[in-house]
Amino acid sequence: MTDLSKMVEELKQKRDELAVQVKLGSMEAKQEWEELEKKFDEFAAKAGLEKTASGVGSAVSALGDELKKGYERLTKAL
Repeated sequence: MTDLSKMVEELKQKRDELAVQVKLGSMEAKQEWEELEKKFDEFAAKAGLEKTASGVGSAVSALGDELKKGYERLTKAL
C-alpha cells in the first residue's frame, strides 16, 4: 500500500467517525465539517489523478495533511 493510499484510508475512517459526532455537535462544528467535506472531495479527486499523472503527489499530500489537521481540530471541538 502506498503512502497516499494509506492516507486516503486513514482520512476516510476519521471522516466516517466525525460524521456521526458532527450530527450531534454544535453549529460551529457543522460549519467546519462542511468546509472539510469540500476539501475531502477535492482531495479524493486529486488522489485519483495521482495514479495517472506525475507531479500531483505533493499537492495531494499537502491537501491530505490539511484535512488531517482539520479533522483533529474538529475532534477536539467535539
